[in-house]
Amino acid sequence: MLELHPQFLTGPDGNPSVVLSLAEYEAILEQLEDMEDLADARNAMNEPTTPWETVKAELGL
Repeated sequence: MLELHPQFLTGPDGNPSVVLSLAEYEAILEQLEDMEDLADARNAMNEPTTPWETVKAELGL
């Protein structure tokens, strides 16, 4: 679990902003990328497969 230390700021227009350290930001990006990779892997499990022997034969190996 990520431990974040966000700082909340309000701009002159009243809109809120959040500030994170660069390390925290990079950790969030890495975790999001990992989640995307996991979703891709799960989706790939539902795709049809080709037996290795067939692939070797098609490649002439």
